[in-house]
Amino acid sequence: MRGTACPLNWVKTKLQLEEMSAGAVLEVLVDDGSPARNVPRSVCMEGHLLLETSVVSDGVRLLIEKR
Repeated sequence: MRGTACPLNWVKTKLQLEEMSAGAVLEVLVDDGSPARNVPRSVCMEGHLLLETSVVSDGVRLLIEKR
């Protein structure tokens, strides 16, 4: 999702999560800044589990477990 403007990065993440089974894990790479703050917040508000947030050389890596 790097290079994707807010809120489209969350919309795309949400659509992908909808296609997954409960318990599956999704890896998402987002830009630092607003996406790195807003996507995790939205993930939690939707009831999913944020397993990991880590800074990588080209952004932020999120591991999300679908609930």
